[in-house]
Amino acid sequence: MKPHAQFRLRLTKDAEIAIGPGKVALLEAIVSTGSITAAAKVLGMSYRRAWLLIDSMNKMFKVPVVDAATGGKHGGGTVVTSNGMQVIECYRRIEEDALKASRRDVKKLSGLMRD
Repeated sequence: MKPHAQFRLRLTKDAEIAIGPGKVALLEAIVSTGSITAAAKVLGMSYRRAWLLIDSMNKMFKVPVVDAATGGKHGGGTVVTSNGMQVIECYRRIEEDALKASRRDVKKLSGLMRD
């Protein structure tokens, strides 16, 4: 198996992680499923854990990243806000840029590894 690089950026404020790979994955799962419950299930986490991560992100950013509607006649729903979409896009762009910038050194480092 050929080695590959993977960057795991975490942006912190004080002792709390504002955004990191798990939170971005949760936002992306909400985009694809439209629900916190379904997103949590896809990621193998409890609804409570997903909700706590969302609450944490919403408190960290100037504008909420997720808007959740409570259940009703047609059930609830969850949407990643335009600010949340910007967070995802920016995070993924940073990952891509880091990989591009380090490509030569990653290749050199990989060459030093055993086959």
